Amino acid sequence: MKKTEFLQIFEQYNFSEIIKELNEISKQEIETTLHKALHKEKLNFTDYKNLISPNANFYLEEMASLSKEITESRFGKTISLYMPIYLSNHCRSSCLYCGFSFENKIKRKTLNEAEIKIEAEILKSKGIDSILILTGEDYSNTPVSYISNSVKLLKNYFSSVAIEIYPLEENEYKEIIFSGADTLALYQETYNPETYKNYHIRGVKKDMKYRLNAPDRGGASGFRKITLGALLGLTNPNAEMFFLGLHGDYLQKTYWQSLVSFSLPRMRPNASDFYPVVDVSDKEFLQFIFALRIYFNDAGINLSTRESLKLRNNLIGLGITSMSAESKTEPGGYSNSNELEQFETEDKRSLSEIINLIKSKGYEAVLKDFEKII
Repeated sequence: MKKTEFLQIFEQYNFSEIIKELNEISKQEIETTLHKALHKEKLNFTDYKNLISPNANFYLEEMASLSKEITESRFGKTISLYMPIYLSNHCRSSCLYCGFSFENKIKRKTLNEAEIKIEAEILKSKGIDSILILTGEDYSNTPVSYISNSVKLLKNYFSSVAIEIYPLEENEYKEIIFSGADTLALYQETYNPETYKNYHIRGVKKDMKYRLNAPDRGGASGFRKITLGALLGLTNPNAEMFFLGLHGDYLQKTYWQSLVSFSLPRMRPNASDFYPVVDVSDKEFLQFIFALRIYFNDAGINLSTRESLKLRNNLIGLGITSMSAESKTEPGGYSNSNELEQFETEDKRSLSEIINLIKSKGYEAVLKDFEKII
């Protein structure tokens, strides 16, 4: 008998119907959920739905207080820091919102071993010990062997290496884990089938179902952590949060040996000259982070340099557990390459400035995420 995959659960729902259901959730239902959370009663997925509904935006102060209390009780007063290394901007997929999209006439670059070492040495000299490596979706310029070799090389510098690349098969994920990677980050981008179809028009990424089941393959392969995300700004954000939560809930129960974490990137300007179709306000963004924390008590929540200085400053202690810092979103960016960025970062402060900020808030900056001892 074939095991259940998230796709089978996903296909039981309709995106438009979920929007309607969320819009109909009353303030009384939200207050009931908040009362349960305040009194430390176990929440169910209906409670999560209540917290991501439009009406829950009226309870931001109560949600923030709960989120802060839960975060400190589960994670202490710490914020983990990581830095991304973009290995390549070669891409064979066409995603209308992405600066690396195949159609964009940009200078393409894939780092060789010597160039990867230069980037690694620069980041290591800053004190960071946790990195995320990224590529475009190009199986020929950045095959699994290239990813695997890059991970092996980078493990000489960093204790924790996460990957954010194109979806792979289970055996391929196992190869990369064997090389030293411990975390899989893979964002669905959008859980709306119509939106997905409209904005992914070429390449392997066009196959929504294959991407949707990739975290299953990552869980089965044995990643220590799996990070999910939805690119907010392409379609109704409340419904995106429903499916993101549904996906996380499923993974947490099915692959209990893996930690689940979340990231909520919002659309930023890029080479595609693409702007958000749906505006996601700061209040909505905060609501979604608080909702994730209140329901997923032990999940990591990442905050990227896409967000503003003010927002990043104020979110310390209110739900997030991890932040990127001093991010360069182009291959060779730390050694001053002139390649095109995937997207524009909003917070351009240095790693040391972010560390000082975290300390000023009474928190400890953690530069090392994980190290396998045995």
